[in-house]
Amino acid sequence: MKNLLTYTLFSLIFLGACQPSTKEVNPPENAPPNVLFLAIDDLNDWLGCMKGHPNAKTPNIDRLAASGMLFTNAHCQAPICGPSRASLMTGLRPSSTGIYGQINDEKIRLADSSMADIIFLPQYFAQQGYKTMGKGKLFHHFAPAGTFQEMGGRVKGFGPKPEKRFKYDPEWFGKPRGTQTDWGTYPEKDEDMIDHQTADWAIERIQQSHEQPFFLAAGFIRPHVPFYAPQKWFDLYPLDSIQLPPYLAGDQEDIPAISQAVHDIPPMPTTEWAKEVGEWKAIVQAYLACISFVDHQVGKVLDALAASPYADNTIIVLWSDHGYHIGEKNRFAKHSLWEESTKVPLLFAGPGIRPGQSCSKPVELLDLYPTLLDLCNLPSYARNEGESIRPLLIDPSQDWEHAAITTYGWKNHAIKTERYRYLLFEDGSEEFYDHQEDENEWHNRASEPRYESIKAALKAQLPQEDQPWSPATSAGANDYFNAQKARFQ
Repeated sequence: MKNLLTYTLFSLIFLGACQPSTKEVNPPENAPPNVLFLAIDDLNDWLGCMKGHPNAKTPNIDRLAASGMLFTNAHCQAPICGPSRASLMTGLRPSSTGIYGQINDEKIRLADSSMADIIFLPQYFAQQGYKTMGKGKLFHHFAPAGTFQEMGGRVKGFGPKPEKRFKYDPEWFGKPRGTQTDWGTYPEKDEDMIDHQTADWAIERIQQSHEQPFFLAAGFIRPHVPFYAPQKWFDLYPLDSIQLPPYLAGDQEDIPAISQAVHDIPPMPTTEWAKEVGEWKAIVQAYLACISFVDHQVGKVLDALAASPYADNTIIVLWSDHGYHIGEKNRFAKHSLWEESTKVPLLFAGPGIRPGQSCSKPVELLDLYPTLLDLCNLPSYARNEGESIRPLLIDPSQDWEHAAITTYGWKNHAIKTERYRYLLFEDGSEEFYDHQEDENEWHNRASEPRYESIKAALKAQLPQEDQPWSPATSAGANDYFNAQKARFQ
């Protein structure tokens, strides 16, 4: 209780610190807005403002949401890091580039002949006169050479790590390698965490004088596995207080065989295993601890901005590259076309954005590129395949004809509206979920006649062209994807 009271008081102090700066600011008339671009790895909707988990303590991201617009139905374009980030930064869908698997940052432009002259989002801002600065996990590792004018450095692993894992290594259980999944309290101090250093770097840039408008990007790696954080963040979540997420054993018995193959993740722990060994609550606790740790780092950066001369002329956008299952659907992983894996936090705040808003219209990470150009009154980039969501920032209740599309491998797509999720696989197999009746996606309704016309309308919105797998990408440890990619080599 003492730790919770301390954290609550600490959070209230932060809440006050992040109010708009009262110091006199005299930017040039009609000065272009700055951009603070905050990326978080593997963060699902377990935020206080999104009500994704009842135990979540995220006061800093919550106050950011309260100061602007929270999109509650935003989705990634691919449910793993590399293709999701490549899509966001290029403005192109995975189905347009063939980037379906993980990819080295330097190979993105080599993925397809059409990519050779693509302009990455930060580079476009630089071409329009912005000073661009970036550090941390922004693409899969950091960023291709030359993406930012000031390159703060790539993420070198997801450490620090103990000499030996605490709870889980796939090889201990006869599984293939391919995950850093583990959980526990490590290291002792925040200062030893990579994200702490990224936040401090961003704060230093905010505190500098900039003659040009700036585009400042900070990429945080937690809560990516391993779920390690200092003890004080675990103390916020006593094990006996942890609530488990919704779970129905056997809920995947009604999905097609190809879906089972697509969603197979051999290296990862299953929920049934976690229940058997009594670790599920500990995994939930560790994931929540990592979220609160990274929320604190975000808060430090927000406070620095609020205290700076740039407070009133900076657009803030915060996003995650995909969601994460923490036990739902018998998995601890991303790697799926279901809600927990595709849904992401997406928040905007800054000049011209009314505070205290939320929007349930389906939007995509692909929309960030055109939206930021629109908000900064920059010329549009013709290659962008997303939509500016600036109209929703003005009026979140207006009609919105677009759906959100996630792609996992060649011709495997999920499409999400406000009510429905429709999955269509390369062999024509389907899944269909009505969130009005089944928000946990436990019952596949694809065969029910009452949804035929809805499925047809959704199918018409899916990509009309699906590029083959790029040889620059890797398929990972999944047999289905290895075989699918091999067909195109």
